[in-house]
Amino acid sequence: MNPGKLITLEGGEGVGKTTNLEMIAHYLRGQGKDVVVTREPGGTRLGEAIRSLLLNPETEPPADDAELLLMFAARAQHLDRVIRPALRAGRWVLSDRFTDASYAYQGGGRGIDRTRIQMLEEWVQGSLRPDLTLLLDAPPEVGLERARGRGAPDRFESEQIAFFQKVRREYLQLAVRFPERIKQVDATQPLAVVQSEIIGHLQCLLKSAPSPA
Repeated sequence: MNPGKLITLEGGEGVGKTTNLEMIAHYLRGQGKDVVVTREPGGTRLGEAIRSLLLNPETEPPADDAELLLMFAARAQHLDRVIRPALRAGRWVLSDRFTDASYAYQGGGRGIDRTRIQMLEEWVQGSLRPDLTLLLDAPPEVGLERARGRGAPDRFESEQIAFFQKVRREYLQLAVRFPERIKQVDATQPLAVVQSEIIGHLQCLLKSAPSPA
């Protein structure tokens, strides 16, 4: 069986990841792909417990290094229990956030040195990287207004605008560094236009994937 593909969806708060995640999964299933939809932090029982600790504004705020290490602890479990088994089985994994989020939020937002994040990435992931990353981009002011309209903000959503400006800047720098993998989509466009662009990137990936024997 041909190995599966890993597609990740990235971006700041309120850029429409949830809406587009559902569309992508529906589209890929329509192309005959067996799709696993998951998220980070989360995706496993342990990962979801770590997610609750990290997002709950009422829990003890973790130190920056602790936050980063918890993210990678959840990711290690996610890779071992969900992502790698699915890829070996030929399934396509669609994840709401992955390691680029650690570079953006803990690196850009918190100011943790990129080389430390890279060390954890190589330790936990080895050579595994996403086959395609869709970066939904919008100014933080736009995204936060959307996100805060959904209800009470979580711990990350409660950060100041300067934090999200640094997160966005790091995401955009990642897109420049890895243009073959990271495809930037302007999330301020009408939804139909955003989804049309996303489908175009998915079609390119589908064409490059080997056909079943």
